[in-house]
Amino acid sequence: MLLAPREGALHVLVDKPLRGSAHLPWVSPRGGETLPTSARLLARRTAGAEPGWMEQLQAFGDQLKHPGSASVSVAYVGVISAPAADGRTARGAAWVPVAHAGLAGRHAAILESALDTMRVRLDHAPVAFKLLPPTFTLSELQRMYELLLGWTLHKASFRRSLQAAYLVEPTDEWRSEGRGRPAQLYRFAPRKRRQSRRGVRFDVLGH
Repeated sequence: MLLAPREGALHVLVDKPLRGSAHLPWVSPRGGETLPTSARLLARRTAGAEPGWMEQLQAFGDQLKHPGSASVSVAYVGVISAPAADGRTARGAAWVPVAHAGLAGRHAAILESALDTMRVRLDHAPVAFKLLPPTFTLSELQRMYELLLGWTLHKASFRRSLQAAYLVEPTDEWRSEGRGRPAQLYRFAPRKRRQSRRGVRFDVLGH
């Protein structure tokens, strides 16, 4: 399944058949085709873009109903940037807000698992950075984290955590953000560290 930031909200790509409820795009791997290859091919075919980040979730069994009556599903979650998500999708596919996906059965469970996994991976994987341009302001980065997490973060704590995790470095460029002073642009540039690596931990203002 694929997630993307669109119109200020997190969206998921679904198939909307003429009859029946919406469901996640799915495919049966062809002979000799690996699961990661099948997942990426399906993503490109349905979303018209390559996921910036993708990871396998888990297997879901036949106790939960599948639209194609498959006994087992091996699910993947991927993220696509907003510009890529604005491109043409496959016929019948559409981006819808996660809160209004309208999924049922196994695909509802996959969506829930995908959101949990993606939010856990934010601590160590560059998921948020895959959804931003090469250079960005710290405010833009914080808004992306908040969109993916689903809650508001404390600004000062967010910036201290970035510095402690050695994830970004400043550039010589600045950008105007409204009436205030121009904001410095940063890039994703994690430093090589010793064996112990500190994850990103953020203080929450409110859910």
